[in-house]
Amino acid sequence: MAERLVTAEVRPEEDAADHTLRPRRLDEFIGQEKLKDNLHILIDAARGREEPVDHILLYGPPGLGKTTLAHLIGAEMRVNVRITSGPAIDHPGELAAILTRLSRGDILFIDEIHRLSRLVEEALYPAMEEFRWDIIVGKGPAAQSLRLSLQPFTVIGATTRMAMLTSPLRDRFGAIYHLDYYDQGSLTQIVVRSARILGVAIDDESAVEIACRSRGTPRVANRLLRRVRDYAQIRADGAITPAVAAESLDRLEVDELGLDEVDRKMLRVLIEKFQGGPVGIETIAAATGEESETIMDVYEPYLIQLGFLKRTSRGRVATEAAYQHLGLTPPPATQGSNQPSLL
Repeated sequence: MAERLVTAEVRPEEDAADHTLRPRRLDEFIGQEKLKDNLHILIDAARGREEPVDHILLYGPPGLGKTTLAHLIGAEMRVNVRITSGPAIDHPGELAAILTRLSRGDILFIDEIHRLSRLVEEALYPAMEEFRWDIIVGKGPAAQSLRLSLQPFTVIGATTRMAMLTSPLRDRFGAIYHLDYYDQGSLTQIVVRSARILGVAIDDESAVEIACRSRGTPRVANRLLRRVRDYAQIRADGAITPAVAAESLDRLEVDELGLDEVDRKMLRVLIEKFQGGPVGIETIAAATGEESETIMDVYEPYLIQLGFLKRTSRGRVATEAAYQHLGLTPPPATQGSNQPSLL
C-alpha cells in the first residue's frame, strides 16, 4: 500500500540545510493569488474555531502545485499529512487502515482521486461526512455491523480529470479550487527562487528565458533549471547567462514556446498524415506511440492554451497557428479566408 507520513510542522532550524524547492509557508507560494487568498480565509477560520479544515479538492493540469499546496495547508494547520493515491488503494480495508491511524485534524492527501475504485469511494463517503467507519463482521444471517469512530480529519483530493469524478464524491468537498497555468512573471520568480536555493548564479534575463520555455508549469521550470545548471557547470563555469540558457534548452529540443519533441511530433502527425484533422485521440496516440491518457493530461492542454490545437466533436484539429509555428503553409480552409461561401 503506497502511503507515507509527512510531518508538516515547520522547523526553522532545518531551513538552512533544506534544499527542497518547495515553499515552506503558504505566503512563499508564488502565483495562484486568488486561490491563496481563499485558502488563507479557509485556514484562518478553521484555526479560529479549533476545527480541522474542510475537505478540499484541487484540480488542474499536472505540475502546477497541488501536492505542494497540500503540504502547505498541513504546515499552516500544524498537522501531519498522509499521502496516498487513488490507484494505490485497492480495497476498502486498506483505506480503513489509513483512516484509523489519523489523529485529530490530520490531512489525508489522495492524488489522482478520480482513479479510486467504486467500492473504496463509497466507503469513503461516511468517513468524510460523519467521521465513522462501518465494518461487517461475519457472513449471512449471523453478520453484524460494527461502527468505528474516526478522529475528525481532512481529505485533500487532487485530480487532473475533474470530469471523471462522480457527483457524490465531488459534492462531499467543501472547497473546490482550480489551478491554472502560471504567467511568465510568476515563473520567473520561481526560477530565481529555485536558483538561489540550488546555489546557482543566474540573472533576470536568463530566468526569463527559462520561464518562457516552461509551459506555464513550475515543475517544468524547476526541471529545466536543473538541466541548464548542469550545462552551465560543464560548459560555462557554473554561471547561467541568457546565451547559456538558450543554448542548453535548444540542445534539449525545447523551443521558445516550451514545445518539446513530442508536442511537435503530435502537430506534425496531425498536419502531415491527417491533413490537419479532425483526428480521434486514439488515432493520435497510435501514430505517435504515446498513451492517450498522457496526451490528454500532459500535452494537449498546453497546445490548446497556445491555440495550436482545437477539440471538436469529430476529433482534434491543428490550427493555422500550429502550421505557422512549424514553418508550414496552412491549407486554404485553415487560413480562414474571406472568400464568399457557396451557401
